[in-house]
Amino acid sequence: MYDFANSGYTTVVITAVFGAYFVGAVAGNAPWATFAWTAALSVSYAAVLAGAPLIGAWADAHAAKKSLLLASTAGCVACTALLALAGPGFVSLAIVFIILSNFCFGVGENLIAAFLPELADSRAMGRVSGWGWSFGYLGGIVALGLCLLYIMNARTRGIPDTDSVPAAMLITAGLFAIAATPTFVWLRERAKPQRQLVRPWARVRETLRHAGDFRDLRRFLLCLLFYQAGIQAVIALAAIYADQAMGFSTAQTIILIIVVNLTASIGAFAFGYAQDRLGHVRSITLTLIGWVVMVLLAAASTQAWTFWVAANIAGLCMGSSQAAGRAVVGYLAPATRLGEFFGLWGLAVKGASIFGPLTYGIVTWALPGNHRLAILAVGSYFLVGLWLLRGIDIERGRRRALGI
Repeated sequence: MYDFANSGYTTVVITAVFGAYFVGAVAGNAPWATFAWTAALSVSYAAVLAGAPLIGAWADAHAAKKSLLLASTAGCVACTALLALAGPGFVSLAIVFIILSNFCFGVGENLIAAFLPELADSRAMGRVSGWGWSFGYLGGIVALGLCLLYIMNARTRGIPDTDSVPAAMLITAGLFAIAATPTFVWLRERAKPQRQLVRPWARVRETLRHAGDFRDLRRFLLCLLFYQAGIQAVIALAAIYADQAMGFSTAQTIILIIVVNLTASIGAFAFGYAQDRLGHVRSITLTLIGWVVMVLLAAASTQAWTFWVAANIAGLCMGSSQAAGRAVVGYLAPATRLGEFFGLWGLAVKGASIFGPLTYGIVTWALPGNHRLAILAVGSYFLVGLWLLRGIDIERGRRRALGI
């Protein structure tokens, strides 16, 4: 239910609605608008990157994951609702509440993930995680669907998007709060307080040192850093590209993202089973090739139908590549250090969330309005990921993890 709840935030605010609204309405299509959006996201991800070890360590020391999750959820809900105040020209206000809401979201995402080992044993973690990811995409569909109904109804009554889109932030905040409620009613904190707390950043340095002893895992984490940069750019800028490069309306963009979320849900659920048959490296290779095809098709698209094809390829690849990457880390990490190396997995994803979208923003600022070249620029990260993937011997890495 928490995956269902928080996916509405990312889908509506980050991916489908508010990003395009910020560039087109709040910032008035200024040459720096896309860069300002990506810079705000990067600041929030950098704050999560810096604060996560401290917050996680405090939660471990006091067995306080649930109370901190409640605080971060309340913060995200409140700041999302306050985005409704960001009308045309209120750039600073929008940036402040985007940074705060996305920071709270990132903290909550880390805390809810930390409950997984308490809810499933090692044989079921992948399935439970995959089910949650798939259900989360459905949450995004529900949130977008409600916002679409409101925006289209407002249009029939002559209400412009500049009024209806801010109200959609209230819908998103309300759904987040309601759907997250079962988590706080029924989820129990099973961890015990650990009063002897190792300094958080010292622990991160120690984990990085251990990663250096695992050659194939280390290379895969670097590979993941690059290809996730491309994925995070697509997630953060899909609606902006649809609006600025393809001329989609808000309603058209929402319908597109609803369909893509459904495609991603199917990809995340089904690809986990296919990965066991195809092998880890081959599976991720196929998804990265799919991403490259998507980028080329999106950059070349001048008609709506070709962009629809590209977007649905992105949906299939998004669900499958994210699920597959997490599975590879689990396969290459020693059983006694799963927490450590999944922590590095989280650091890689958050790091990618900073420089992936920022690359896109810098290109659109340096070359005003050139969103097609910007998507090609972030597409190069998938090529780097493919090149790094070639040097990974997955079975050698598995033997190292098992100590053989």
